[in-house]
Order: sequence, then C-alpha cells, then structure tokens
Amino acid sequence: QIALGLVILAIAGAHFSVRSLRGSWRLGNGNGSLRLPAEVPGCAHTALHRRGLVQDPYYRFNDVMYRWISLDNWTYSRTFKTPFDVRKWQRINLVFEGVDTVAHILINNVTLGTTDNMFNRYSFDITSVIKEVNFVEVRFLSAISYAAEQSRCHTAYSIPPACPPPVQKGECHANFIRKEQCSFGWDWGPSFPTQGIWKDVRIEAYNYYHLIYFSLTPFFGKSTQQWSLEIESIFDVVSSKPIAGLVTVNIPKLQTQQTYNVKLQPGEGSIVLLVNINKSSTVEAWWPNGHGKQTGYNVTTTFIMEAGYKIEKISKCSFFNYFKINTLWLKSP
Repeated sequence: QIALGLVILAIAGAHFSVRSLRGSWRLGNGNGSLRLPAEVPGCAHTALHRRGLVQDPYYRFNDVMYRWISLDNWTYSRTFKTPFDVRKWQRINLVFEGVDTVAHILINNVTLGTTDNMFNRYSFDITSVIKEVNFVEVRFLSAISYAAEQSRCHTAYSIPPACPPPVQKGECHANFIRKEQCSFGWDWGPSFPTQGIWKDVRIEAYNYYHLIYFSLTPFFGKSTQQWSLEIESIFDVVSSKPIAGLVTVNIPKLQTQQTYNVKLQPGEGSIVLLVNINKSSTVEAWWPNGHGKQTGYNVTTTFIMEAGYKIEKISKCSFFNYFKINTLWLKSP
C-alpha cells in the first residue's frame, strides 16, 4: 500500500522580501521586425493573438499557417526598479517557476544562465549585478530548431519516433526536448511549440537561510501497520556557519505533533523528517468522486531557527490508498 500527498503551500516569515515580475513585458522576434506588449505568464502565440496580429490559431488550418511563430526566436524583456535596499540582503535571486523552454537569461546585459527544461524551476543569483533600475531579458531559441539539433548530435542509437505521422502536421524530435510533448502535435490536437514564460517570475531577497522547496509524502508501512508522513525541505543557507533550530509538525485532526532538532549547513541542502501518525487516530483515505470522501488533513510545519527566523508552512495532505483504488478499478465494468 502506498499513498499520494496532495499539498497546498502557504508561507510566512521574516528576513525575506519578494517582488513578482509578472504582468507587462515586451516581446520581439529574431530579426526585430515585430515588437509588441506581452503578458507574463504567457507565450508568443497568445501575445500575437491578443494584439490582433494573428487570428484564432485553432481555426481551420491556422496551426499550419502560423508555424512561423514557433520557428522564430523570441525575446521577452522588461525594466523594473529594485523595491528594496540591496545592501540589507545577503542574497538576491531572480526566480523563474516555468520557462518554456530553451532560453538565455540576462540582467543588465550580464548572462545569468540558460534554461532547457519547461518543467524545472530556475533560480539565478543576482546579488552582485542588481541595480536600482534593471533590464531583464529572456532570449528564446525555437524549440523546433533545438530539438532538431539535439537529434542530429545524437548518433549512438536511434530514438523513435523521429516525426509524427504526416496527417498530424506536427513537428519532429519532440523526444529530444524537455517540453510539453503534445505541443509538437498529437492525434487529438494541433502543433504549437510555444515560447514564453508560463509561470511566475520574481525577485527574492533573504538573509541567513531560505526555504526553496517543501513536499509531503504520506505512505503506509506494512510491517508497522502505521501511516507515516515524509517531509522534505530544501534550504539555501547564506550564513557562513551552520544554523541550528527546531522543526515542529502538527496535524490536529490526527492528534499528531512531533518536534525535531535540525542543523542547516552552509550552501544548499535538504533535511528529511519522518512523522509517524498517531496509531490511536483513524486515517480516512481519499477516494475518487462518488466512491467515498475526499478527506484532507491540515499540516502545519514550523521552522524556528537560532537566527530568529521563523517559517511556517500550512499544507493540506490526503492519504491515497493505491491498492484499494486499483481493486475498485479492476471491478468496474
């Protein structure tokens, strides 16, 4: 028996400042013949459509007519003012939750790094290059061109399929890029290999340490006949010395509360905590709609460190029993 945790995160804390850069950006194509406003989150296709430069991409054969959009190399850019005194912060990062897909990231004409995975979160240290007024650019490379080049360079063995069936009018070598595969075309949908910033982008500033990833994974131990919760937390510690503290996990509906001593080492690292659910509490499993309740449990995880920095994560966890669900599916007509 295994379980799946459904997590909703909320953050609270001090020694931390954040400013979102979502909203109005500028968009330009490779040769500079097109310059237009664009919204973030968004992509080149949506920006062109909103400005009336292309018609509905889903109408008739517009997916084929507008193939040029995906073959071009687009650049998102914007200017922003730094909303705080940079001298007060040990670390300042430019964070992209989702970049679609292959791009060079620059700020004030300084290259920060590259992206090549639509599903990854990217964070770039801009502490030494941020100014009072800043210019940020995301220079995209056509996903079609990138995938074709990756395929050409891979000679060890073949990776089928090279291309979709001609009737689909899709693009080739989707399996050579970490991008939404159906954007290259599928039997049920058109081909729109988009370029854009599809999730939030923001400036984060912090001192001492910062929680950059948090997850809950519930599971049932057959040997112990007990539900447990694995909590993984990844931190970026900018202090030059280790930081010790306490982590308290509280699940009121399951009468479960446990406290742990932890120590964070300088740099980026993780801590993993195992929380054993009180055996005297009855865990109600999550069920599909129509077959039972979708019970969720509030989980509060509080980090109190010696630097006086407190982080509280308020999450919701559900215990999902795959064995029972699979049995239910097997019995269904």
